[in-house]
Amino acid sequence: MEKRDYYEILGVSRTASGAELKKAYRRLAMKYHPDRNPDDEEAEMRFKEVKEAYEVLCDSQKRAAYDQFGHAGVDGQAGAGGGFGGGGFGDIFGDVFGDIFGGGRSGRQSAYRGADLQYNLELTLEEAVFGVDKELTIPRMEECDSCHGTGAKEGTEPLTCHTCHGVGQVRMQQGFFSVQQTCPTCRGSGKVIADPCTSCHGEGRLEKQRRIAVKIPAGVDSGDRVRLSGEGESGINGGPPGDLFVQVHVRQHSLFERQGDDLFCKVPISFVTATLGGELDAPTLDGKVKIKIPPETQTGKRFRLRGKGVKPVRGGPQGDLICEVVVETPVKLNKEQKQLLKQFSESLEQSGRKHSPQFHSWTDGVKGFFEDIKEKFKQ
Repeated sequence: MEKRDYYEILGVSRTASGAELKKAYRRLAMKYHPDRNPDDEEAEMRFKEVKEAYEVLCDSQKRAAYDQFGHAGVDGQAGAGGGFGGGGFGDIFGDVFGDIFGGGRSGRQSAYRGADLQYNLELTLEEAVFGVDKELTIPRMEECDSCHGTGAKEGTEPLTCHTCHGVGQVRMQQGFFSVQQTCPTCRGSGKVIADPCTSCHGEGRLEKQRRIAVKIPAGVDSGDRVRLSGEGESGINGGPPGDLFVQVHVRQHSLFERQGDDLFCKVPISFVTATLGGELDAPTLDGKVKIKIPPETQTGKRFRLRGKGVKPVRGGPQGDLICEVVVETPVKLNKEQKQLLKQFSESLEQSGRKHSPQFHSWTDGVKGFFEDIKEKFKQ
C-alpha cells in the first residue's frame, strides 16, 4: 500500500513552521486517539499515520531527507519504536499527552498553563448596585510576536538538547542505584536556544499592557469576584492561558451603608417635626421619596422603604432602604428663642409627666437602683 504524503496527513503546507506542525499534530492526535475511538480500526490507522508523519517532520534532519527523497529517505526511521508493537501503547500515550500536558517521554518542550491574574477594582456604591461596564488596563505576560513563543530568533528554531537528547531528564548512576533528574542544560525542556529572539531574549513571552472590557453585574458587593476566562497570562510552549479575576471593592458612601441587600440611611429631623409630625424628602439611589413623620417621633425610629435597596447579583427579591431618624437639637439660639424654650419647658413640667415618658421611666429606674444599694448596706 502506497504511503500518503506526510504534509497531506497533517494538513499543512510544505513550508509549515514547527509551531504549525505541533498544532496540527495535537488536533489530529486527540481526534484519532484509540482511547477516544475504541474498536475503531480506521481511527487507529489514522492515529499511527499522524504520529509517524509528525515524528519525521518535527525532526529537522529527517524532514530534510524526506523533502529531498520522499519516503525512501526516511524508511526505517519513521515511527521507530512507535506503533502498538514497538514501544507499546504507553509510549504512544506519552507522545500525545506528554507533548500536550508536559509529561511523557517524547522529549519535546512541555506545555504549561498560564498564570491566573487578579485585578482589584474599586467601585462606587451606585456602580455596584446598578452594574457598570469598565475598561481595565492589565499588565500580563503574552506570547512574543516575533518568535511566536519559541524563544528562538525569527527564521530559526530551538535545537534538541545535546545533553539529554531531547528527553529533558538525565540518568545518574550512583552505585547500584540509578537516579533520574532534570537535565541541567535545558532545565527539563528538551530544547536549547542557540540564537535567542531579540525581542523576548529567549523567554518566548513579553509583558504587555492589555486593555480588557469587563461587565460588572448589578448587585455585586465587596469581596465578589468576576472571572474572565482566558484573560490571564499566556501559556508556555503552547499551553492554555490563565484566567483573570476581577476583585470588587466598594467605596464607602457619604449617605448610605450597605448590609447585605438592604441599605441604611440616617435622616436628621428637627425638634418641631419630631414633635408635631410632618413630611420630609428621603434620598434613595434612584431619586427622592417622601416619608410621613408621625407626631411624637423619637430618635432611632426606623422607616422601611420596600424594594429601594439592592437587587441580589444571584437573583432573588430586592432589598429595602431603612431610614433611621435622628432628632436634632437646635443650636445657636438667640435670647428670645431661649426664653421661649424655657417657658415651653415650664409649661411641660406644670402639666405632668406624660410629655416625657422615657425620661421619667429612666429616672424611676435610677431611683430604684440607689434604693436597692441603700438596703444592701443596711443589711
